[in-house]
Amino acid sequence: MRCFFVSDLHGRVERYRKLFERVAAERPRLVLLGGDLLPMHADRGWSRAAGGTDFLGGFMAAELRALASRLGACYPRLLVILGNDDLRFQEASVLALAAEGLWTYAHARRVLVDGVPVYGYAFVPPSPFLNKDWERYDVSRYVDPGCVSPEEGVRSVPVAEAEARYATIRKDLEQLAADHDLSGAVMLFHAPPYQTNLDRAALDGRVVDHVPVDVHVGSVAIRRFLEARQPLLSLHGHIHESARLTGSWRDRLGRTHLLGAAHDGPELSLVRFDTDDPAGAERELL
Repeated sequence: MRCFFVSDLHGRVERYRKLFERVAAERPRLVLLGGDLLPMHADRGWSRAAGGTDFLGGFMAAELRALASRLGACYPRLLVILGNDDLRFQEASVLALAAEGLWTYAHARRVLVDGVPVYGYAFVPPSPFLNKDWERYDVSRYVDPGCVSPEEGVRSVPVAEAEARYATIRKDLEQLAADHDLSGAVMLFHAPPYQTNLDRAALDGRVVDHVPVDVHVGSVAIRRFLEARQPLLSLHGHIHESARLTGSWRDRLGRTHLLGAAHDGPELSLVRFDTDDPAGAERELL
């Protein structure tokens, strides 16, 4: 199955239009959007570029409807999760587009596409940022130096105190995957796994309270999950500069191929892959 994967578009209209043009030209069966899709809360650049005041209900809905009309029966399956910079109150608008049949919301779900199971998961480990809508403790309630716990910060949608205090990525993944056979599965994460080519942040020399900051900021829980369960493919975003710093947008944990679409330049980072040949994946900056 031919697939496109993108992540961290952050509401950049030009990136979305490049993506939709490539979809129309190449007609992949599946398009996966890996979080941090919306403009930052105070960013009105997209509005000046596209007009309107509602990114999802206005710009995105119009673009997807136009693409669906243009492609007809060749319109791909679109699977989407949100990311740590996307405010969770926007989830209602994401679900409205899903109800219209324009895409499928995949967070915390298993979705079958032509017999291939795809599992979506949006949460990331605690970060220094204050928006906690999409943050969870990782494997325990430990928080790295310089980071803010999920029990602090701000949320656009309230959660129960027990969830903020005790929920972990590790427990979520155990529940999501249960005892399923993942040998042919595709995992759609926003966070990358810890200590890989995909989670290297520009934190060299940073010290907090006399403690050196770890330059690898990915999820330990996601890494352990991938090592133990060995899905076919795992897709990641979140750390924009990682591919530039490590020199690679891909990695491997056992038999699991890791592909990253985050990018710190102005271009659209488009990852193409075929589920029958994950080793042949390619990335193009458009």
